[in-house]
Amino acid sequence: MIRELIEEIAGSVKADPSESWYVPAIPMDKPTLQTAVIERGLKSVSSVMEAFASKDDEKSRMGLAILLRAVWHKEYVDERDCRFVNDRVHGNIQKDGTFSVIPRIYGGVTTADELVKIGLVAKKYNVPTVKLTGGQRIDLLGVKKELLPDIWRDLGMVSGYAYTKAFRTCKTCVGSDWCRFGTNDSTALGIAIEKRLQGLETPAKVKMGVSGCPRNCAEATVKDIGIIATEGGEWEILVGGAAGVSVRKADSLCRVSSQEQAIRITERFLQYYQEHARYLERTYDFVPRIGIQKLRALLVDDSEGLCAGLDERVGAGIEAALDPWEDDSRNPKYAGQFAPIRRIALPVLAPAGSTG
Repeated sequence: MIRELIEEIAGSVKADPSESWYVPAIPMDKPTLQTAVIERGLKSVSSVMEAFASKDDEKSRMGLAILLRAVWHKEYVDERDCRFVNDRVHGNIQKDGTFSVIPRIYGGVTTADELVKIGLVAKKYNVPTVKLTGGQRIDLLGVKKELLPDIWRDLGMVSGYAYTKAFRTCKTCVGSDWCRFGTNDSTALGIAIEKRLQGLETPAKVKMGVSGCPRNCAEATVKDIGIIATEGGEWEILVGGAAGVSVRKADSLCRVSSQEQAIRITERFLQYYQEHARYLERTYDFVPRIGIQKLRALLVDDSEGLCAGLDERVGAGIEAALDPWEDDSRNPKYAGQFAPIRRIALPVLAPAGSTG
């Protein structure tokens, strides 16, 4: 609206070329940068920065790390100083300098044994807060950095990935198994999606929801990707929703008749988003920028013959995804990875003009 107002008064407005750059330090859009990285065989952030960057920029380094991991998978050369602290220790830093431990609870479904295990760990390490979240997680909040490896070893669970730019969780309702209104098994589909996509990194965080009927108890219409069971056993797939500062109803991408098709279209959309979205661009900005009709033509109708390649590449990414705590809790990547945060006491300055 502001752009249209300015154009009405001042005439045409030229777009800033940097708006299309993937990261601020490199004057290339994402597809161009990816092609250049592959052609030159650049597998580390430092090598890409040296080859193309006009300046050193922390945001650019973190964005490049995500891009390179998606391109090279296990061949990526990891440089930990290119990660935000959350990604270095696999947990969200809290305002007091402590961290969260977030094990994955598939589809929000747990067991008595799993609950007992989480409770015993929380008790053993004096975790101050155990929180059930809106994303159907069980968060252990207020954990000291140096205790993270011990807690994860005792839990022996998969990371919930609530701390990085990646697929997070797939919220579900109880679906047709337990709800008299349910028309399909949303819980089973949500669990299958989580187990398939866990650890898959994306340009920005991705939240999902699967509702077992149009009553939409899993809030699928305001997720990055939402799936709703409809009449006749079909699934409607929606993309580009938001429920944050700006609320946006997701656009309908297509309807499919099986869980397998729903998962395939979901993966295909994620891969296209991975390859074409700017760093930190959420799907609710990406979908309107590309256009839902174009996305439908590309990903459902295969108008440009891209689908086979997208399916193959997302499969490679899924195969390469690893649970970070499977190794880091036993073999830290560097000496200070889980060292306590050192606090520096600053001198208290007297107010200006005082004699104290």
